[in-house]
Amino acid sequence: MTTAMNVLRRLSARQPATGLPREFYVDERVFELDLELIFYRQWLFAAHESELPQPGSYLTLQVGAYPIVLVRCGSGLIRAFVNACRHRGSRLCRAERGRAARLVCPYHQWTYELDGRLFAARQMGAGFDRGAYALKQLHCETVAGYIFICLAAQAPDFSATRAQLSAYLGPHRLAAARVAFESTIIEDGNWKLVWENNRECYHCAGNHPELARTFPDSPTTTGVSGAASDPVIVEHWRHCEALGLPSEFRLSPDGGLRTARMPLLGSAVSYTASGEAAVARALCADIAPGASIGALLAFHYPTTWNHVLADHAISFRVLPLSATRTQLTTKWLVHPEAQEGRDYSLEELTGVWRATNEQDRRIVQENQIGVSSPSYEPGPFADPQETGVRQFVEWYSAHLQAHLAQGAGTLTEVA
Repeated sequence: MTTAMNVLRRLSARQPATGLPREFYVDERVFELDLELIFYRQWLFAAHESELPQPGSYLTLQVGAYPIVLVRCGSGLIRAFVNACRHRGSRLCRAERGRAARLVCPYHQWTYELDGRLFAARQMGAGFDRGAYALKQLHCETVAGYIFICLAAQAPDFSATRAQLSAYLGPHRLAAARVAFESTIIEDGNWKLVWENNRECYHCAGNHPELARTFPDSPTTTGVSGAASDPVIVEHWRHCEALGLPSEFRLSPDGGLRTARMPLLGSAVSYTASGEAAVARALCADIAPGASIGALLAFHYPTTWNHVLADHAISFRVLPLSATRTQLTTKWLVHPEAQEGRDYSLEELTGVWRATNEQDRRIVQENQIGVSSPSYEPGPFADPQETGVRQFVEWYSAHLQAHLAQGAGTLTEVA
């Protein structure tokens, strides 16, 4: 039986109120299927627009087997390419980022324009057609300061995602926000365990003392049901909507995008030890840094969850490395003119989530050790505490089943 057939059989037999079987977290063949059917076909959060401030600015990342480079072109547009020379495949840009991209292959010096066109190729003869050897371009979309890419030859329609993210993220003007700090950690766990841990706060009180000071562990906050019946949340939505901030819980029809603005605990307005604003200058002039707008919680499977407050925003990017290793990159964004030491302390800005990320890293590692045991059997989800986990697992299962039922499972062609 092929891996695809076995996965389809196991998903079809799965009890809907329980997690995934062991092989979904440990088997490298299932991991390759995850890459093929999800990460190589879906829209992925890559970076923030403000990280590419001028023509020539670039940023690199690795998605599975694909090295990728994002470049701001002379026209101002941001483009995404496979970061490999069209001659013999050498990687072009080795650094993580820079402000003066030289798209020159270090191997044989083939040289490319910022828009991907081949500019020069040494000693290739009079009949050589440079126009046939532009860099492989990927689908690339920007919305509300976020850059999304898709590796598939034909990308899913992005219009609904654009509309939802524009409405919720737009008021915060994140396209201009500056990345004040960035942290990348490796979690020794399957990417789905990283997401499952994020999608519930059943574990928060006993594991996240810093976060628990300001972030409610109520399932109506972290899950996908009950928020509209919670009077505290409904009143918070009313308050924020009156300020012109879309706030009510919204889940996209395919289950892959969720946005909702949730209150923090008590009088807290930010993720700090005191609950006070971490940044004296708000992200945008229309919202005071100490405004009681809580946190906009937004996730987009399979690569990002976000917390956007009045004074700063935090983005998280998930990239799978192997069946049991996942890269998590966290970025803290502030007003473009906010200065460290004057408008904020870096420790106060980042302390809560740096501690939380480290705690979650250990949680996921221990989770992976447990599910790797040949004796592991998934238990039932806690209701209502784990409705978010259940929703993620259902999204994942439905996504794979839909593709596998159509006979998908061959290598994806890059656009």
